[in-house]
Amino acid sequence: MIFALYTDGGARGNPGPAAWGFVIYQNRNLIAQGSGYLGHTTNNVAEYTACVEGLRHIKNTWGLGHTIHCYADSQLLIEQLNGRYKVKAAHLKPLIETIHALTFEQTVTFDHIRREKNTEADKLVNITLDKQPPTP
Repeated sequence: MIFALYTDGGARGNPGPAAWGFVIYQNRNLIAQGSGYLGHTTNNVAEYTACVEGLRHIKNTWGLGHTIHCYADSQLLIEQLNGRYKVKAAHLKPLIETIHALTFEQTVTFDHIRREKNTEADKLVNITLDKQPPTP
């Protein structure tokens, strides 16, 4: 099967209240979506977590052996996952390792897209953040 995975993460205040979201398409049909609240963390952690959760959902729902095209509007995420940027932040390394583990026995590409092409995943992030009680 071939999947298109769109991911996004955000933190209000960076660091601040953060959430992740993903949408998965097959043949241009939306087949799955998810989002979650992370608490107080950075935008980068939220971006990486969105990718982890999307890849995990594909693996847990449909198994291995698929082609997955991952799209994100975070240039840092995409460039680090493609090995063009070094990972300097130690707290991101475990998330990157998890992503690489989830791509085992899958054919995966990571592509940067403009924010305007990622509105559905972004919307899930904002809906999740809007549901949280205000922090004092």
